[in-house]
Amino acid sequence: MRILIRTSKWAIWAQRLGRLAVPLLVLPIGLHHLGLIDSPSFSIAALVAAATAFFALLTALIALIRLWYSGDQGWGRALMGLFLGALCLMPFGYYGYLAWRYPPVTDIATVDRGELPLLFLPDTRAMPAPKLIPAAEQARIFPNATTRRYPLDPAQLFALAERLVAERGWDVRMRAAPGESGQNGRINARITTLAGWREEAVIRVSPDPQGAAIDMRSASINAWHDFSSNGERISEFMVALDGEVTRLLRDNPNANQPVAEEEEPPPPGVEGEAD
Repeated sequence: MRILIRTSKWAIWAQRLGRLAVPLLVLPIGLHHLGLIDSPSFSIAALVAAATAFFALLTALIALIRLWYSGDQGWGRALMGLFLGALCLMPFGYYGYLAWRYPPVTDIATVDRGELPLLFLPDTRAMPAPKLIPAAEQARIFPNATTRRYPLDPAQLFALAERLVAERGWDVRMRAAPGESGQNGRINARITTLAGWREEAVIRVSPDPQGAAIDMRSASINAWHDFSSNGERISEFMVALDGEVTRLLRDNPNANQPVAEEEEPPPPGVEGEAD
């Protein structure tokens, strides 16, 4: 007589929920990144995916405990549900950590925000109004997100900034080079994060007594929390620019010196004559 060993229903459901959590998480991210769904809809879909992944993880743990005592089949199914549930919860754990570590801010700038206007204003009808933090707190959290001044011509500094923007693959929507009569240079670029949040970076290059100054603003367009992306973006950009300027001045010691005017040649017949 054969003894039939049944398969744990808890293990079956753990695997089913784990498999369901994967598309519930991946599809909304892809659709949001492509702009096919709005941010409120994405937030709801993400919460549904998180709940499904959590129940997959919980069901798998219960299944493993019951399997240990009952001797039923289903270890593979339970472990699969456990793995998929934990995998789908990892992004939520990461963003949860960032939300705990950083304040809910969506707009960071090195100067007054009115000096660096956005092309794309946040939609306050669908998302909360932009969230700001005091300057002292911003300096404490993002110490590198500050104005930079370099002994360079504004055109030279603008070219370096423009190259860094291109290297990062930002979508430039507006560009104005510095003018000879002292006009500021400006770049407005659109950035889409991996999760599909839209953000805008504004860079301004202006004349300065030392040579040229650069300021930057980074703001979320459709998010209730930037999870430090705006502050980190400015900090990373400014530190990279420090390195570019350092290399330029090291390799070209006269890069920050005005071009010397060429002396006019003496008139014919003057050269070689005695005083």
